This record gives sequence, C-alpha cells and structure tokens, in this order.
Amino acid sequence: MQKNLKQITSFLQVVDSGSFTKAAEILGLSRSMVSIDIKQLEQRLNVSLLTRNTRNIALTEVGKHFYDDFKRIQLQIEEAFEKSQNLGLNITGTLRFSSTNEFGQRYILPLLPEFCRLYPKLHLQYTFNSSLDDLISEKLDIAIRLGNLKSSSLKVRKLGEYAIHLVATPQFARQYPIVQISDLAEIPWITHSLLNWQDTEYFLQNNSGEKFELPLINSQYSSNSAEVIHQMALASLGVAICPDWLVEEDIKHNRLIRLLPEFSLPKRNIQLLYPNTSNLPAKTRAFIEFLVGKLKE
Repeated sequence: MQKNLKQITSFLQVVDSGSFTKAAEILGLSRSMVSIDIKQLEQRLNVSLLTRNTRNIALTEVGKHFYDDFKRIQLQIEEAFEKSQNLGLNITGTLRFSSTNEFGQRYILPLLPEFCRLYPKLHLQYTFNSSLDDLISEKLDIAIRLGNLKSSSLKVRKLGEYAIHLVATPQFARQYPIVQISDLAEIPWITHSLLNWQDTEYFLQNNSGEKFELPLINSQYSSNSAEVIHQMALASLGVAICPDWLVEEDIKHNRLIRLLPEFSLPKRNIQLLYPNTSNLPAKTRAFIEFLVGKLKE
C-alpha cells in the first residue's frame, strides 16, 4: 500500500509539474526514481498513463481519469490533515503565494505584518512571478495577477482595477511630436514582453466613447518588468504604457506626461487566482478574505 501511494504521488507531481525533472526536485527524489515509480504504476495497472516525447509529456485518456480521481483524493487528504491541525481555530502550515514584483512591493508587502500577527503559527513563502504556470507546478496556494486574464481552469476573484496610461518624458515628446494616433507608429516604443499591445483588448477611447485601435508599433525596447519599462521611459528612450499607480508621481511632477490625454486605455483588473476546488484550505481562505478586505478599502 505504501509503495502504491509513493508511485501515485510521483505520478500526480509529474503531471502537476509538467516534467520528470521538476517533479523529482519537488519530491526530493532522483529523476530516475520518479521514472521508475511511473513505469511500475503503469505496469501494475496494465495501462499507459502518460505519453512522452523529447519535449513534453501528456496524459492518455486513462491517465486523465486516473489523475482526476487521485488528485481529488490527495486534496481531500491534505484538507483532512489541515482541519486536524487547525483545531482550536489555529491556522497553521505554509501559505505559498506570488505576485508581480512592483505591485507586490507597493501593495502586498505592507499588509503582511498585520496578516502575520493575525496568524502567528502560519508560515509564509512569497515569490515574485508574472506567470500563471507556477500556481500548479510550484504548488502555490494563491497568485495575485494583474490584467484581463484569458480563460483558465483556476478560480478567479476580482480585487479591483486600475488605469493604464500612454506616457513619455516631455523631452521625448518634443523630439517626437504626437498629435494624432497614427503618430504612434513612427516612434520608438518600450513594450512589455508578456503583453501584446496589438491585441484587440487594447484600444484608445475618446470622451464620446469612440474606440480606435493602436497602430502597428515599433517595439525597440522590451522587458518583462514594469519597473524596467518605467525607468526606460524616464530615460526618454521611448513611449510606454504603464500602470497609473506606478507613474502617478512622475506625472504629478512632470517627469512623465500623458500622450494623447483626450484618449484613455481600458482599465486593468487586479485578480486573485487559486485552485478550483470545493475543499479550499483554511489558510488560503483566510488570506483571500484578508486581501479582499484590505485592497478594496
């Protein structure tokens, strides 16, 4: 029985991680040992659970049913352990969560001391990341993400929204006069490598509600960091689209100016993402309700 559980645990982790190597690191085993576990499990069941090639792995039809059944059992076991640990309303264990760097430093980090005092027996592991893939593979409980996210199997709770602005320095605007939308195609841009400004969800809207697509832009510089983009814009390297909360002081002190201020861009969402399960751990529920209460104030 114990051997079966070990093999099933290895199988579930391989699927969650998307690779044998990553699963081995998380489980503290060698890659070959994880591979043996899967092979023996398939032999015992007399079926193939995974299809493998040099680039990735995928579940067979039988493997998907097996994964769904035993993942549900695994979550129920973890919930049962946590309920036992939390007798007397003590929330314990380790809460693993992530957010983007800049938003986290500005809005999440200042809240953590209060949360830690409310739940002194709870351990926290906080990482900065913009990807959605880490929620499952890194065994995170919650991810705080910005923007209008595409469809996902994860559960989503909206915390709020924020404006984004088209900005540049006054010096850049003098060098590259921008009086109409088409002028945006003729100048250097600083873009976010994880976002596509040519997507139809990004458009300029005037006070009458008319919508205009952004022209094909010249992305001369790019980064996956909002702060790097912010600093490059301050250095007059190009035009950028930045969150209002990141550039509001620069606009106030004229270090940056809004371009085409008669137009606005669609607001972006602040969202919590967490596993779509009916057995959500108490630690996760506590953190969700804490953040909802604080960030909506």
